[in-house]
Amino acid sequence: MSSREDETLAQAAVAALTWQLELSPKPGLPDPRDLDARATRKDHCSLRWSAKALAPGLAAMAAAARRTGLPTPELRAELGAIGRNTEHSVGLAGGGHRGALWALGLLVAAAALEPRATGNDVTAAAKRIAAHQDRRAPRRPSRGSSVSAKYGAAGARGEARAGFPHVRRALAALDTARTAGAPEPYARLDALLTVMSTLQDTELLYTAGPLGLRHVQAGARGVLEAGGTFTEAGREALSALDDDLHARAWSPRGSGGLLAGALFVDSLPVVVRTPARAA
Repeated sequence: MSSREDETLAQAAVAALTWQLELSPKPGLPDPRDLDARATRKDHCSLRWSAKALAPGLAAMAAAARRTGLPTPELRAELGAIGRNTEHSVGLAGGGHRGALWALGLLVAAAALEPRATGNDVTAAAKRIAAHQDRRAPRRPSRGSSVSAKYGAAGARGEARAGFPHVRRALAALDTARTAGAPEPYARLDALLTVMSTLQDTELLYTAGPLGLRHVQAGARGVLEAGGTFTEAGREALSALDDDLHARAWSPRGSGGLLAGALFVDSLPVVVRTPARAA
């Protein structure tokens, strides 16, 4: 794999995150409707801009995986160091995307280790990387890890060490919706709701507690049980859930990051285009 392929993987991951940001209506998550609301327009534009700042770090993660060639403890530590530097760069560009960076970073590295892999093979490779401890990680606990410890939730680390089960569920939901003839935006919304319906989202646990998390999970299941977002009943249920979450200021951010991860894996294998030579 060449540096061009590393950059292509990184751009594919940023594109997946951008697709997630562009998707609408996402209950409780930033989406293009925020551009019409003065209170949230700046937040949405900032997220779109800062997503681009992930690309150099993601390319460096792909290069590290390609150079190492195996899911070793040394690779895990290097990915962690790159991730922390990338978080700083993203912060300067507007912030956000910490959860998405964690998921996309591991999945990009996995795709670099297994260039021809797709779907569950990529998540399995990411699992092998995440199995190792990051020996260089700061000892202070993050908010997510503190919430995970408090409530016994898997959290982002548990999700990765389990092989990203919610990315796999999102991929299956995409396939089901597409097979049923749903247009792509509806297929992606159904995939998001599939993740929301079962994920122990530490962001929701932090802001809403266990009862709030179960409330959101039940709402997401209700949309799917109504027929999904491609049906009239499903869209009505989605609208009600969206209004409810915005009124409560609850945001399932963990689900948004995992949808971006699923959309990235869904785009694999990436095609590296060689520039045409001048005549």
